[in-house]
Amino acid sequence: MGFRLLLLFSFLFFFFPYFSTQSSTLRKIRASVIRLPNGDSYGHPFDPTRVTQISWHPRAFLYRNFLTDAECDHLIQLAKDKLEKSMVADNESGKSIESEVRTSSGMFLNKAQDEVIAGIESRIAVWTFLPVENGESMQILHYEHGQKYEPHWDYFHDKANQALGGHRIATVLMYLSNVQKGGETVFPESEIKESQPKADEDWSECAKKGYAVKPKKGDALLFFSLHPNATTDVLSLHGSCPVIEGEKWSATKWIHVRNFDRSETTTSDDCKDENPNCPAWAATGECKKNPVYMVGSADGAGYCRKSCKVC
Repeated sequence: MGFRLLLLFSFLFFFFPYFSTQSSTLRKIRASVIRLPNGDSYGHPFDPTRVTQISWHPRAFLYRNFLTDAECDHLIQLAKDKLEKSMVADNESGKSIESEVRTSSGMFLNKAQDEVIAGIESRIAVWTFLPVENGESMQILHYEHGQKYEPHWDYFHDKANQALGGHRIATVLMYLSNVQKGGETVFPESEIKESQPKADEDWSECAKKGYAVKPKKGDALLFFSLHPNATTDVLSLHGSCPVIEGEKWSATKWIHVRNFDRSETTTSDDCKDENPNCPAWAATGECKKNPVYMVGSADGAGYCRKSCKVC
């Protein structure tokens, strides 16, 4: 009997540290996962252990599997029959214009349009430490063979677009599909572009001109267009390389330094425009192309109701 007790104590002595370490590790893993409230349930968890800092100049971070496959497919399904030619903001006037610089097609979703979108927006807010109300509506983009977006900055060069929410401080780019070849996001001015090995033939020639990120379904890229002191970061210049094989789907969330939603003092009965560019946008057909922003939805009034002649 005494021998058996001695054997039991010896077993506990030698193996207890192992069980203790395993339990501690599990606690750390659970502690690293942040569950986000989404109505009465919980959304997809935010896990900071999946985030990798890929550059400090510009500040850029890659989150592996930020979206589930089901979330990616859901966003594509919402967008695919509502796509329009993508536009760019004119550097002088701030007006939306067509340009060969950007050849994709896209559309905007409503904020918190459904539980899936609300959950993604909450997750973005936790990751970026920027409030949901500072974000624009999510834009879904589709790139077919040869389509691209030449290198550009996400911060504004005109005063008109800065009037609502100020500069775009950050961008979260979510990849909704895999791309067989091409379609990389490239930072031509990144300070570490020369240190990234690109002997692999899978990199496109466009991607070899800077630090590049390959699109992988579910991954998300966060980069900042402003320095911590709020000055613009010219190194945040970025582009979408041409798709060589396959197609590319992505979702973009632009985030501003201030609240991008309508002013709380403005009521839905006020018949006025919230952006000085509204008359020009309405003249180019934006009331029909982008009705959620221009006219509004069941969730709230739009920003250009007067120019769209709906009040």
